[in-house]
Amino acid sequence: MRNIFAPLLVMAALPAIAQTQAVTGRVVGTDGSPVPGATVVERGTTNGVSSGADGNFTLAVQPGATLIISSVGYTSQTVAVGGRSTINITLAASATDLAEAVVVGYGSQSKADVTGAVTQISGSVVENQPVTSFEQSIQGRTPGVVINQGSGKLGQGINIQVRGTSSVTASNRPLYVIDGAPITFQDQSQAGDEPLNPLADLNPNDIESISILKDASASAIYGSRASNGVVLITTKKGRQGATKVNVGYYYGTSAPTRFRQFLNADQYRTLLGESMTNGLNISATDPNADYANLTEAFLYEGGIDYNSTYNTPWDRLAFRNQGKYKLFGSDAANLAQYDFSAAGGDAKTRFYLSGTFNDQKGIIIGNRFRRGSIRLNIDHNIFESLKVGLNVSLARTVNDRVSGDNAFSNPLQLNALTPLQPEFDPTTGRLNASTIYYNNLIDQELGSNRAGTYRSFSTAYLNWVPVKGLTLRTEVGGDFLNLNEDLVRGAGTQDGGANGYAFNSQTQTVNYTNTNTATYTFNAGDDHHFDVLVGESYQRADTKVTAAEGRGFPTTEFTRIASAAIKTGGNTSFGTAYSFLSYFARANYNFRGKYLLSGSVRRDGSSRFGSANPYGTFGAGSVGYLLSEESFLKDNTIINYLKLRASYGVTGNAEIGNFSSRRLVSALPYADQSGIAPDAALGNPNLSWETTKQVDFGIEFGFLNNRISGEVDVYQKNTTGLLLNRQLQLVSGYTTITENVGSLRNKGLEIALNGRILDGDFKWTVGANMSFNRNVILNLPTPIIPTGNTISRVMQDQPLGVFYTKKYAGVDPSNGDALYYNADGTTTKSYAAAPIQKVGNPNPKFTGGVNTNLSFKGFDLTALGQFTYGNDIYNAAGIYQSANADYLDNQTVDQLNRWQKAGDITNVPQARYGASNGTQTSSRWIQDGSFFRIKTVTLGYNLPTDLVKHGYMQSVRVYLTGQNLATFTKYTGYDPEVNTYGLGTANYLLGHDFYTPPLAKTYLLGVNIGF
Repeated sequence: MRNIFAPLLVMAALPAIAQTQAVTGRVVGTDGSPVPGATVVERGTTNGVSSGADGNFTLAVQPGATLIISSVGYTSQTVAVGGRSTINITLAASATDLAEAVVVGYGSQSKADVTGAVTQISGSVVENQPVTSFEQSIQGRTPGVVINQGSGKLGQGINIQVRGTSSVTASNRPLYVIDGAPITFQDQSQAGDEPLNPLADLNPNDIESISILKDASASAIYGSRASNGVVLITTKKGRQGATKVNVGYYYGTSAPTRFRQFLNADQYRTLLGESMTNGLNISATDPNADYANLTEAFLYEGGIDYNSTYNTPWDRLAFRNQGKYKLFGSDAANLAQYDFSAAGGDAKTRFYLSGTFNDQKGIIIGNRFRRGSIRLNIDHNIFESLKVGLNVSLARTVNDRVSGDNAFSNPLQLNALTPLQPEFDPTTGRLNASTIYYNNLIDQELGSNRAGTYRSFSTAYLNWVPVKGLTLRTEVGGDFLNLNEDLVRGAGTQDGGANGYAFNSQTQTVNYTNTNTATYTFNAGDDHHFDVLVGESYQRADTKVTAAEGRGFPTTEFTRIASAAIKTGGNTSFGTAYSFLSYFARANYNFRGKYLLSGSVRRDGSSRFGSANPYGTFGAGSVGYLLSEESFLKDNTIINYLKLRASYGVTGNAEIGNFSSRRLVSALPYADQSGIAPDAALGNPNLSWETTKQVDFGIEFGFLNNRISGEVDVYQKNTTGLLLNRQLQLVSGYTTITENVGSLRNKGLEIALNGRILDGDFKWTVGANMSFNRNVILNLPTPIIPTGNTISRVMQDQPLGVFYTKKYAGVDPSNGDALYYNADGTTTKSYAAAPIQKVGNPNPKFTGGVNTNLSFKGFDLTALGQFTYGNDIYNAAGIYQSANADYLDNQTVDQLNRWQKAGDITNVPQARYGASNGTQTSSRWIQDGSFFRIKTVTLGYNLPTDLVKHGYMQSVRVYLTGQNLATFTKYTGYDPEVNTYGLGTANYLLGHDFYTPPLAKTYLLGVNIGF
């Protein structure tokens, strides 16, 4: 079956030339001016060109072809060629910047023909942005898609949810497909306790478009991979016409979006002194007292000089420039990018060539990200009916990482140190190693954690049209990833100990796909249009890891494992793999251009599932009704576009361990004797797919010649057979087993609106989107209650990750005791007596974004705002840093509002050192995480053409961009857009802030020059 198309593809090498006809024309706007760069595509194929500077185009098409003409900022048109050889097109301005030729699974469709929920974003949105991966640039632009950056660490994993969370413990990330090939999107890191972002290896400037398939109708063609949505990324291609060359450069600087305010030396001395006075036995006259005075208490409790004259701002030392903007210097948090591209070609061969180098220093000390990439995309017509193409890229990424949030070596944990102790030892001049907790600045001097990646996203295809309407295509895709990680902790660091520690790992992942499809497009009379696709796909991913670690190095200059005195237990070598074999089909039917019907089915086989259920079948169906094509609305001056659509489908999730269905054994040597032992996880041969059934209803509309347009979707997703790890009794000899148990539901509403306010010399458009999603666990055999410093739980009849802990009731004004709520609403000062109850929900009530675009003459201004409302955040570090001086940790300044005397009304209990007065885990540190952020603002100017057109130069654009300019929120932590990985990576660990760095506020100035 896998070679079903092989004979046909061999025949493709013969000079079988189908009859074609040449079509020429010109694309203009409503004012008669040419529209350069407009895309003219033959529907149902990848055959297309771009209009030239004068708006003219020439394209060879099949008889009876239909053209889709689109351009950013204009409403697309679909035109039947018929017998014409010349077609002139007038495009009306559109209220949206989304091109209307929509990329869908294994092809493209006119937006008017799409019956599924698809959001498409132009690649121009992600170009020249101060981000490490493209997802950061589409926040707030995609209804139904929630993107959380997690922290300000460069190159770190990003949390993305498409229409809610569809799984509890299996992966929730969407499937990513680049130029038709699924890629490796799982973290491959071995050296860090927080994930790397594999998508940071892709150069955003190479992206032509991003399509997000949200409902089952759109995504079910990917079957078992589609429950979490599908993200289709298309890279740029060359177009027929003169070669266009563009070079660009930008330079900028960053600072944290916000700082927390911690106590200075005098405030710390006052508050901790009061806390020790209240909590310790201090008496100058009692011989049985613990301490005679505060000087002695400070010294013996923490080694702190009570009379110290130092006032060290430890919390600022975690940041480059100590949080100040600085353009130049080795410690500046600056960023720069150089890029080049060339595109063009003729009727036979088209090409796109690009190269980029990006260097970004993070706001956190020690954090730096660099990426260099090159790409070459070529399309060539061997004959008019036979086309071949190659898309190949190579990227080199180097990420200097910082420690995880939960590590003492995390720079933000410096804020726990007392300002009474200096940064440097006054005796030696070196970094002070005698602080109350670890001075992790020593890690910056004597350690490093570097991840270096070589990555190639490449595809090659052969496209043959043997007869009219039939397209045969074979495609091979490869994602080649080689990750080298070096973690060094020199002697004198906390992890390095007295003699130093080093770890090195080499990870190689080869992920390749072969896909063969046949597409047949035909008309039955004038009213009936059919588009049928059948295909098969095979994917295999192999991963090999070799790792070694050692301790005991002669000097800090020796960092390789070969120099270690002791090769410790981290030396390992292992491999893993998985594969998918899939067969799929899709049929689209269009009756009279207004009644739409679509159906798809896919059968997947996966190596991850047991012998009893290796295959799963997934399908979807959808209908659409284009009311605006009816006679009663055809010439309506108010409603010019109106479409209703509905869909239902079944998708799956297979993102679990590669061998969860199998009983494994591994080598277990004893002394010098070899042996084997069973793995701790018990295999489950009945393991099967996690299944999501989704129903969607949508309406799309355009009013007043598309001056107002938008769409509304309502949906419900029910996921059954959740892939969960169940704990086993240890007497069984195993610890866990993966089973299909439990179910959950997501339901929601998505609204997107766009308006063209002004459309003359001064143009102004606005847009907004808002998404509502409600998640609930429908069935769960046993609640999931994780251990550690987290209050998240998975409970039946509750949203995923809801917060459960003791409910804080404030302070007793008579004595300063912390109070907690009983189940009946009364209060108690006994922490042990207070029940655990629901205290918060990390899932937002709604999310969204607003954007605006203005242009006048050569000036343009774009702005994007992002918002989240109704979610709770648990500041898990609050039990240390906002704990009324219960510990030696420096405190946030709000702790100065502590209770001091009877009658004081405050939410901060009396400071009592070591007494746990209100400092145990509770709802005290849960806050509203709602925020509105001015995400991106760009002001650009295109120099007049008569000024810049000298020699080969054609255009010059300069621009100023600001990102994360202002954040409006009641949350008092560093940043409301947080989700620490320091407490774990489970899907339900949402809304936790644990010494998590804020995002960066960035300004940059750039220039693009076209030739």
